[in-house]
Amino acid sequence: MCGIAGIFSQKKVANELYDGLINLQHRGQDAAGILTYENNNIDRFHIKKGAGFVKDVFNQTDLDVLKGNCGIAHTRYPTAGSAFDLANAQPFTIGSPYGIAMVHNGNITNYVELKKELIEKDKYHSNSSSDLEIIMSVFASRMRKEPEDQDIFESICNSAKSVFDRVKGGYSVIGIIAGKGMVVFRDPHGIRPLVKGERVNPDGSKDYIFASEDTMFFSLGFERIGDVGNGELIFIDNKGKVFSRKITKELFTPDIFEYVYFARPDSTLNDVNVYRSRLRMGQNMANLWKKTHPEIIPDVVIPVPFSANTSALSMASELGVRYSEGLYKNSFVGRTFIMHGQDKRRKSVRQKLSPQPIEINGKNVMILDDSIVRGTTSREVVKLVRDAGAKEIYFVSVCPPVINPDFYGIAIPTREELIAAGKSNEEIRDYIEADILLYQDIDGLTEAVMRKGDHNIDRPSMPYLDGFYVTGDIDEDKITELENHSKSNT
Repeated sequence: MCGIAGIFSQKKVANELYDGLINLQHRGQDAAGILTYENNNIDRFHIKKGAGFVKDVFNQTDLDVLKGNCGIAHTRYPTAGSAFDLANAQPFTIGSPYGIAMVHNGNITNYVELKKELIEKDKYHSNSSSDLEIIMSVFASRMRKEPEDQDIFESICNSAKSVFDRVKGGYSVIGIIAGKGMVVFRDPHGIRPLVKGERVNPDGSKDYIFASEDTMFFSLGFERIGDVGNGELIFIDNKGKVFSRKITKELFTPDIFEYVYFARPDSTLNDVNVYRSRLRMGQNMANLWKKTHPEIIPDVVIPVPFSANTSALSMASELGVRYSEGLYKNSFVGRTFIMHGQDKRRKSVRQKLSPQPIEINGKNVMILDDSIVRGTTSREVVKLVRDAGAKEIYFVSVCPPVINPDFYGIAIPTREELIAAGKSNEEIRDYIEADILLYQDIDGLTEAVMRKGDHNIDRPSMPYLDGFYVTGDIDEDKITELENHSKSNT
C-alpha cells in the first residue's frame, strides 16, 4: 500500500515531489525517498532516502541538491521485505541499460521463482528483498535484448510486456530511463491504483504527474485527467511527447480496500469518488442493520476516526439518530493497521484515541469502523467506550469479515493474524466485548463502490474477503509458501 508519485515538468520537481509525499503519508510511514534526473549536460540521477516520516527524511538542503525537471518519489509501507532494512527503501536504480530508476506500489506473488530465474537465466543479482528489484530486473533484462536502432517506445513496450508476462501480482510502477524519459505502467488487472494529471504552462507546454492518489493535484495546480489503465504503458520522452499503449487486456479488478480504508476520502480512484463510496457504505450498512435488528435503535453513532467518519455520518442519517465524534484522535500517532506487532498496535490505540464521556455516558452507542482485521483495535475501542459509561455497545464494520491473506499489496500476510479466519462472528463479538456485532456483506460493500461512476470495473479485487485471487496462481500450497516467505522477511 505504498505511496508513489512521479512528475515530468518544465521546472525543478524536488519540492513538488516532497509536497506530493506529504499528501501520501497515510500510505506509508516507515521510509521515504525522492530521486530526480538532471539531463542538462550532466545526465545523472540524484537520490535521497531514509527511514521514518517524510518530514523527518528531507530538509530544504536535501531538496536543493535534488536537481532536475523529472523525478519519482516513494513513501514506504512494507508488504514484502523487512520493514527495518533501509536497503528495501525506494527509489531503486539499475545501471544498465541506459540507467533506470523506479518506484512501485504493490506485491508480486511469484517472487521466489522469479528471483531464482533471474539469477540463473538473466544473470541478475538481487541486493534486497524488495519486489521492485525483481520488477526492475525483468524490465532491464528485456531492454538489454532490444535492438539499439529500434524505436525506444517499442523497446519500452516490449519490456513492459515482459513484466506483464513474467511478474504475477498487483503493482503500479513509475520509472525514469536516463536520456530517454519517464515510463509508467500498471499491472494487467489494475489491482493497485495509479492516477494521472496534467498542468498547462504559460507557454502552452504541459507538465505531467502520476501518483497513487490525486490528493496533491489541486495544491500543485494539476488537473486530474483519469487513471492509468490496467495493462497500460505510458511513456513521456525528454521533449515532453506522450506515448501510450494498452499492452494487455485482462479483467479490471482494482482493490476494494482502497475505498474501505487506505485512500483519503478526497481521492478519486478508477473514476470512483472515495468519499461518495463511503457514504454509500454507510447507507447500505444502515439498511442491513434495520433488516437485522429492526427493534434496536442506538442513541448515537460514533466512528472510529478518521477513515470511518464518512460512513458513520451516512449511517446515522439513514437511521435517523445523532452522529457524534465521541472518540478524539491524536493525529500525530500513525495508523495502527500499518504498524508492526500486536503490542505496538494495542498501545497506540490508547495513545491516539480518547473518549468524550459527555457523548457516551449512559447511552446505547453504535461504534462504526471501516473493518476488523486482527481485532486488536476493535477490542481496545470497545473498552474505551465502555469505560466512558456506555450502557450498550453495538459494533458494526462496513467491511465483511477478513478471512484470507492478501498478496497483492496489503499487509494481511497470514491467516493466523486474522481474527475472522479462526473465529465465528459470535466468538469475535465475545472477544471484542461488544453487545452486538454486525458485518456488512460482500454484496453491500461492492454495490457501494460500484453504484456510481464511469469506472469500467469488472469486479473488485478482494481475495481477503471472497478467496478469489485474480492472478490465477494462488492455491493452498502457494498460500503456505507466501505466508512462510512473509514470516521469514519480518
